[in-house]
Amino acid sequence: MDERKYNMAEEVKVFSTWASPFALRVIWALKLKGVEFDTVHEDLINKSPLLLQYNPIHKKVPVLVHDGKVICESLVILEYIDETWKQNPLLPEDPHQKANARFWAKFGDDKVMQSIGGGVLLKEGKEQEEGFAASMEHLKYLEDEIRGKKFFGGETIGLADIALGWLAHYLDIVEEIVGLRLIDQEKFPSLAAWKQEFANAPIIRENWPDRDKLVTKYVAMREANLGKGTPK
Repeated sequence: MDERKYNMAEEVKVFSTWASPFALRVIWALKLKGVEFDTVHEDLINKSPLLLQYNPIHKKVPVLVHDGKVICESLVILEYIDETWKQNPLLPEDPHQKANARFWAKFGDDKVMQSIGGGVLLKEGKEQEEGFAASMEHLKYLEDEIRGKKFFGGETIGLADIALGWLAHYLDIVEEIVGLRLIDQEKFPSLAAWKQEFANAPIIRENWPDRDKLVTKYVAMREANLGKGTPK
């Protein structure tokens, strides 16, 4: 059966915003699976009644709607996608390898993103120095994990790659804004190679948000957090 024709009979919608790395994960996963879907673009300053209805607890994107079923939280959505559409699996069959992929995906959100976003981009002075040191420690763990592999998932993009994929685009923007280098060839050769490999994969590359718009947004976020402006 032609998967593309089969998918046309299903209702698949993604509630997203243009800048959200969390929503981008869902879009990547669906495209890697060859699943057709509609994107509902949300303005998080003026959230739609549907978004508030579908995600009343967190009131945020992404939200996946599949044939009337609502799934929230990006890592939960990724696993739902992988279990629903079996082609191009994101998680391995082996239980230990599967648990490992889940661990690194969560580590990326809880440690890497928090230290880089909250500790480097949105801080200055001593607090930023502490955030930078924590970020480098976390990136070292990723360097050790990716060494000798093309992707965290092995030879193909998997769950951990998608969860950490924001590093391949958003990190460069953070580095440019704060004037600090986190991932370079000398300190993290394997991670730098993965970053390039992931960024250049066609489905990944075709769906990056506009870089200049992200720079403007993140500069405004930083200035607002530091009390130097208002968020845009």
